[in-house]
Amino acid sequence: MSVAILAAQPVYAQVNGKPITLVVPYAGGGTNDSFARLLAEGMSKELGRHVIVENKGGANGIIGSSYVARSRADGSTYLLSGTGPVSLNIMLRSDLPYNFDSFDSVAMLFDGPLTITVPTSLGVNSLEELIDHGKKANKSLLAGTMGPGSVTDLYNRIVAKTFDMPITAVAYKNNTASLIDLMAGRGDLSYATPIALIEYQKTGNLNILALTTDERDPSFPDIPTVTELGYPQLKTSYWTALHAPKGTPAKDIEAVSAAAIKTIQSEAFRKLLRDNGQTEKAGGPEVLDAQLQADRDYWGKIIHENNILIN
Repeated sequence: MSVAILAAQPVYAQVNGKPITLVVPYAGGGTNDSFARLLAEGMSKELGRHVIVENKGGANGIIGSSYVARSRADGSTYLLSGTGPVSLNIMLRSDLPYNFDSFDSVAMLFDGPLTITVPTSLGVNSLEELIDHGKKANKSLLAGTMGPGSVTDLYNRIVAKTFDMPITAVAYKNNTASLIDLMAGRGDLSYATPIALIEYQKTGNLNILALTTDERDPSFPDIPTVTELGYPQLKTSYWTALHAPKGTPAKDIEAVSAAAIKTIQSEAFRKLLRDNGQTEKAGGPEVLDAQLQADRDYWGKIIHENNILIN
């Protein structure tokens, strides 16, 4: 009987039964926790191991990322992170205790688009009208961002260069404060996610001019994309993935990657993604490696051109 029971258990659990910790480099609560806890639940079932979520927020994701970078590479600790804490921090900061070589890629999970959005009061209904308005205005347009070096700050620089018009970034602590000013007419542009804006568009306060994607999002079928409007260079997204401390055994990475991908592709997780304006982009280490390189090419170029450094 004991032999039969042992044979029925996942093979991976026999190899390494130590609990897995998913480190989230943000404070507890909110959307990130929802993703992390559903992911942990699914991975636990797939691996036959207990997967726990540990929040280590602070310093724009640096505290949690640093913790994982210096953790033992024994297959028990992983970083559930994304564009900011890993890619942008590494390219923007010279004093980080980690770099790209501090991690092994495990799995790409999902991503989400930004928007190009204006207040309805601006009287602009398309990107072309926005460009025309910006070039005729006697002042620089004001764009709300999440601070220097953030995805929205860097994207604002790309938009200004693409449209060849002056846009001044205004830093906010959160999207809510930015949107309050935008709807009050104290701002001209937002790059917030569509899920954060769609209700304001429905009530007529904001006008989402475009999504930063190639193809239209089924969740927002009436919103055109930057590519279809003739600006493929404005395509971008922010992603979420799994990283491991450098040197983590290949067998551990393979098993954890497979479990994470299967969980992401479940209907329950897909629904959570849809509800939060995200899109499944599940793939193994090679997919994440390609994303990290794409970040170097896309965000790295604008960082280098503008000599942006944060210390």
